[in-house]
This record gives sequence, C-alpha cells and structure tokens, in this order.
Amino acid sequence: MADEYFYGATLKDGNKTVTWDPDTKAEGYPRTHKLIIKQCILGHEAAADEFNVVQVETMTIRDTLRIPIAVLKVGEARQCRLDLEFSDSPVTFTLVEGKGPVHIHGQHLLGSLVEEFEDMEEMEEEVPEEEEDDEDDDEEGGPQKKKQKLTNNSKGKPGGLPAGSNSAKNSKKK
Repeated sequence: MADEYFYGATLKDGNKTVTWDPDTKAEGYPRTHKLIIKQCILGHEAAADEFNVVQVETMTIRDTLRIPIAVLKVGEARQCRLDLEFSDSPVTFTLVEGKGPVHIHGQHLLGSLVEEFEDMEEMEEEVPEEEEDDEDDDEEGGPQKKKQKLTNNSKGKPGGLPAGSNSAKNSKKK
C-alpha cells in the first residue's frame, strides 16, 4: 500500500451510524482501499448498566452481511481489540443497542494499482547481471555450484570428526 491514514469514528446517541465508503474518496485514478479496524472503546460517559453493541454491515461475495463486532459494558468490558480488514466496499458501523459513545479506530490504507504494476516491471528490469549469468550457465549445463553436505557425527563423514581422531576414541571409552 502506498499511503496509510488513521481512521476514527464515534457512535453515540444521535449519531448511531457511520459509513466508510472508499468510492466517494476516488482521486481520478485506480486505487485500492483497505480499512483495518483495531479497537472499539467505550467512552467514559457511558451509562453503567447498559450494553453497547456495535454492528458492521458490508458486502460479501454473495450478499450483504450484518454482524455484531463488539459488545461493551461499563464494569465488564470497556474495550474490544479487533483485527478486521475491509477492502474496497462500503462498510457501515451501527450502534444497535445502547447510547454510547463507542469510539472505533484503525487504519485506512490506500494503494495505487498503476504504481504497483509499474514497480513490478521495474523490479524485473533490475535483475543483476550476475544472476543472469548464473541462470545462463545452468541452462547450458555449465558450471553449477554444489552445496556442501554438512552432518554432525563422529564417523569421519563431512562435518564430523575424522575417523582416527582422539576425540572420537575418547567419547567411546566414556
């Protein structure tokens, strides 16, 4: 993603619904949008014996999904840590029960489809000459680097102690 911004919204009595809609923020060229919600926090002025339920509404592959993401109550749970990601479709947060306030925060990530594609082309063009030479040698049956076999034993194989060493004999006597 190219740009990262803080996202915050407050749901409370009188303003119980907030919608994040990336299409309304289009800047004239294709961009990808991602909203990542990290936390819901119950405000300090919330009523003591009241449940505050936050519901999210968003599109899935097949239809619209409405599901609670946080249930907060003074004295029981004043915050809820989340890790929710929403990409490119509108998301509506609603306080379906309680008067709040409930604060929602996370990150709004913006990326450019065009920039990502151009970056990939640049990376392909920047292959170092050494790597290209190695690839050519491999294809033509030329010199290839062999990996050294390493083992950890005492029977004289690569990486172990030589067969006639004192350390190998001493370890057998003990």
